[in-house]
Amino acid sequence: MPTSESPAPHQSATRTALAGVIGNVLEWFDFAVYGFFVSAIGAQFFPQSNPTAQKLYAFVGFAVGFLARPFGSIVLGLIGDRIGRRALLTVSIAMMGGSTLLLGLLPTYAMIGVAAPILLVVLRLLQGLSVGGEFTGSMVYTTELASPRWRGLISSSTAAGTTIGNMLGNVSALIIKATLSQDDANAWGWRLPFIFSAVFCIGGWLLRRGIKETAEGQRAAGMRPPILPSLLADWLPMLRTFGIVGMTNAAYYLTFTFAAERRANSGGGKAFWAANLMSLAVVLIAKPIGGWLSDRVGRRRLMMVLTVVGMGAIYVALPILLTGSPWAFWGAQVMLAVPFGMALGLHGAMLVEIFPLRTRVTSMSFAYGMTLVVAGAATPAVSTWLIDVVGQPSAPAYYIMAFGLIGLALMWPMKETNKQALDK
Repeated sequence: MPTSESPAPHQSATRTALAGVIGNVLEWFDFAVYGFFVSAIGAQFFPQSNPTAQKLYAFVGFAVGFLARPFGSIVLGLIGDRIGRRALLTVSIAMMGGSTLLLGLLPTYAMIGVAAPILLVVLRLLQGLSVGGEFTGSMVYTTELASPRWRGLISSSTAAGTTIGNMLGNVSALIIKATLSQDDANAWGWRLPFIFSAVFCIGGWLLRRGIKETAEGQRAAGMRPPILPSLLADWLPMLRTFGIVGMTNAAYYLTFTFAAERRANSGGGKAFWAANLMSLAVVLIAKPIGGWLSDRVGRRRLMMVLTVVGMGAIYVALPILLTGSPWAFWGAQVMLAVPFGMALGLHGAMLVEIFPLRTRVTSMSFAYGMTLVVAGAATPAVSTWLIDVVGQPSAPAYYIMAFGLIGLALMWPMKETNKQALDK
């Protein structure tokens, strides 16, 4: 049987990378579009009596997508570990594509009453469940199928897909805003990107139908250990997952969600959204560079260096992000986009290499999903609270730096992961 040292034959590295990219483009395209039109969606699907309540309820729908991820990691993780990585990727993209298309076609509150918000939340739950297995499942698939010499680079395709989806979602939303009147965009224009996403779903499903199963996936499917004891046995790599990805995700949401929305809503919205989009392009370039460089110098070593650099950069850049001109804002984002983009690019291979084979997808997905809830989804709210309480724009930087210190402490005793065999 082939091992991780001899990848499955008859599948090019390009196709493996594309299989990792396509599903994440769809997943993050949807999340970006929903976030951009959250006010319009609130007005369409919740009672008209209180505009503030409408927006809050719509944000609940946004948050549900994050909170569902740990549960999706268990459900889809078990498919990946007990049936195969290929089955997981096929199910996740079909689930995401179907729920996204239905969201675009969903009747409003004025049409079907209270059923509208209920169905909206259900669809957001399905989307969150699919993300819980898609992102980490594609990390596992691309890493296991890659040559050990190129694991970081090939696996970075998964991370690149999230940025491409985010950028496409923002571009499509901006096009809707530019070509339609505000009333039309809010009434029905917001639906168009969700309906258009069916193209990604069909293309991705067809691509993934023909991909090869990994040798490790075949071996894991024959093990079938009890799930709870296996999850408990993986406590150390789960804890290390928090240390490896916590700071990067918190800093990413602070930089590209919290700061961008705060500045755009305070005036000069188009300029700040344009700057944000250009900075995401830098993140996209930095991700494969980080994956490739980790193949050359070691993932633990590079991740620790990037953590230290990121801690310094966030301290310097955050006040500029929150108070500078659009050009200064863009420069500060680029200062952060390079180290954190590189870190996001190497995460996939590094995490796969620290988890044992028996329940690799389930344990890794659950750990990543929980970390994202704590360090990602909570960051905008925590940052708002810190600025209001402390009264200093730099206050959230200390929150990010705390994650960095935890990460350094957890990575310090680790061994380098690059040469780790993946078949055990």
